[in-house]
Amino acid sequence: MEPLSLTTYIILFFAGGLAGFVDSIAGGGGLISVPTLLACGIPPHLALGTNKLQSSFGSFTATVNYCREGLAEIRQAVPGIVFTAVGAAAGTFTIQLLPTDFLNYLIPVLLIAVFFYTLFSPQFGVSDRLAAMPVISFFIVFGLGLGFYDGFFGPGTGSFWAVAFVMFLGNNLKKATAYTKIMNFTSNIVSLTAFVIGGNVLFSAGIVMGAGQLFGAVIGSTLMIRKGVRFIRIFFLSIVALTIMKLTYSTLF
Repeated sequence: MEPLSLTTYIILFFAGGLAGFVDSIAGGGGLISVPTLLACGIPPHLALGTNKLQSSFGSFTATVNYCREGLAEIRQAVPGIVFTAVGAAAGTFTIQLLPTDFLNYLIPVLLIAVFFYTLFSPQFGVSDRLAAMPVISFFIVFGLGLGFYDGFFGPGTGSFWAVAFVMFLGNNLKKATAYTKIMNFTSNIVSLTAFVIGGNVLFSAGIVMGAGQLFGAVIGSTLMIRKGVRFIRIFFLSIVALTIMKLTYSTLF
């Protein structure tokens, strides 16, 4: 492919910033970053790998910010990190072998269920409550499952993680969002490694977008820390709704 122009790099930087802002609060930054990379003329396989590079900047920054503020502890997330890494590695290598047509139809349906469950549960994630399953069992099931999904396909992973933390570990939505970023960063790094091995990363574009991600993630995660659960809930529902529309449109048209 031809070298990218200065104008393209500027577009990528600001797109990365917006994606980092959105992703640090409710996930769904890929709705912005992947279409932008494709619109800039980057081939699909390179766009997916480059997206993992730039999103790693944002998820790392948000993770550091949340841990610094005491919303999440890496020590408590170690089992999740391990199983998410295993799942993401399997998913990233599998995507090179299997078609994703089935997921194109399944994921919007699952996200619709998440959207309406959250919408009609006004107390969803408002405060901590008793866990519905042991922590280690939770991380085995969801670490392997959502790690694999993020490496294999990706859209909506942050939403699924946040809902899982609230429903099964009893976290409030703010804490769930913080731990979601740790899991997102884990699967991003593992998937990125696989894409690098396959030669499917455009480093110049990824680093420029990553710089934008840094700024966006700092602003977004700081805003999330200062705001209450109600703000996060509204933002979360908005991003899930946009993800549903984007995936449905891509599937049908």
